[in-house]
Amino acid sequence: MDLRKAVMTDLPAVEELYREAQGFLRSQGVDQWQDGYPNGETFRKDVEEESAWVLEEDGKIVASAYLGTGREPTYDKIYEGAWAVDAEEYAFLHRIAVAGSCKGKGVPKLFFQQLEQEAREKGLSVLRGDTHRDNKIMQKVMEKNGLTYRGIIYLEDGGERFAYEKVLEK
Repeated sequence: MDLRKAVMTDLPAVEELYREAQGFLRSQGVDQWQDGYPNGETFRKDVEEESAWVLEEDGKIVASAYLGTGREPTYDKIYEGAWAVDAEEYAFLHRIAVAGSCKGKGVPKLFFQQLEQEAREKGLSVLRGDTHRDNKIMQKVMEKNGLTYRGIIYLEDGGERFAYEKVLEK
């Protein structure tokens, strides 16, 4: 499997991943991504920022994510906890979607490993992410990949999210 920066021609495949993830979350009773977000416009912006990534298997996109660098404004304040590291800049993950056909193949682990490597190559030593309180699967994925629950952050729209962090080895 190969990780690469996403390009606009990946839009149909990534939109399909988003729809699949939205349906899965809905079936699990998770109120995350049920308002039409993320969508094609979100992906377009991510590609323009050069922060959109996809993982391919045999030429087919099986996962996508946003890997930002710098600062995520919603992470500036954390409640009921604290970040382990007071980093001026860090890598942060958003919009992680993995094809259901990849269940049991270790795709999330490989995807996280490769995204971590990208962060290291940019000279960043901290990786952060967040997920919905009810998204138990993503919480487990983050924990399995070495991210530790650090507290609660609030999105710009007021939505509560569980925040995770990993200090990356050099």
